[in-house]
Amino acid sequence: MRPDPASIFFRDLEIGDTGWLVQRHAELYARDEGFDITFEAMVAEILANYIRTRDPARERAFIAVEGDRRLGSIFCTRTEERRFAKLRMFLLEPEARGIGLGQRLLDACIGYARAVGYSRMKLWTHESHRAACALYAKNGFVCAGSEATHSFGVDVVEQTWELDLI
Repeated sequence: MRPDPASIFFRDLEIGDTGWLVQRHAELYARDEGFDITFEAMVAEILANYIRTRDPARERAFIAVEGDRRLGSIFCTRTEERRFAKLRMFLLEPEARGIGLGQRLLDACIGYARAVGYSRMKLWTHESHRAACALYAKNGFVCAGSEATHSFGVDVVEQTWELDLI
């Protein structure tokens, strides 16, 4: 069932969200990209680290929900360099794509990063995520690096994107 954009709201990470994020990342990336189980392990490790070390004053998860249905996510996390934020866990359920939710999540993440004082935002993705990359470019991100490699059981082109926040 297609979600109603007006009824979607964002909340922070809650019980059960981590399991959903690991499962949906693994399932969707296996289906769409051919990724193997090592991708699922990486997602689980990222989320476990986030939960264990989160700085609530500088890091935030945005979970998009409609009623009790999870539709997407995006995280703003810190990096070793205090001025730089990292965009992570950007995910949209297939039925929630094409309704402007990706832009709303991206706006929330960038707005949060600015509000807490980050000067730059970085992210890591794959060239094959064309819709996400087009959204990043539309919002001022610049592809700062690209490298062909073999990850998660397939050949991929990894990319790093960056955005000045000031």
